[in-house]
Amino acid sequence: PSSVTSIKNFAFKGCSSLKQITIPTSVTRIQFNAFDQCKSLERITSSSSVTSNIYITFSNCPLLTKITIPHSLTSIKERAFFLCSSLTQITIPSSITSIKEAAFSECTSLVQITIPSSVTSIGEYAFEDCASLAQISIPSSVTEIKSHAFYKCSSLKKISIPSSITS
Repeated sequence: PSSVTSIKNFAFKGCSSLKQITIPTSVTRIQFNAFDQCKSLERITSSSSVTSNIYITFSNCPLLTKITIPHSLTSIKERAFFLCSSLTQITIPSSITSIKEAAFSECTSLVQITIPSSVTSIGEYAFEDCASLAQISIPSSVTEIKSHAFYKCSSLKKISIPSSITS
């Protein structure tokens, strides 16, 4: 309901029958493991009011195919979509400045990702084992790509790395 302002730690963890969730505009914070292991979750629609997404929020949701990331977030936290193996495409909003450790690790069906020019860093193992990812263009705003960011991306054939990368 619209009276909810926060989704607490482990609130829906392991809810194996949950298929879809719409997060109302009143919610500004989604905490640790809120939707972890929701094995039937296919779609999440989140309002633009979510400003805090504590890590491992949607990990291990193997049927999740679509997510709308709100423009109010500034980073995609650690392991946020880890093991979301049916996720095929993500457009990251221009409000995001960093993609943290293992954020999309083992999203094996991820074919396309658009990284906006607002992103300055890509964390360790951020796209590890995204086996279907064929190409990626990294904007010139990115100055740091941490180790193993694209580890085991076996279909990756083209990557554009700008001269702005310092490490």
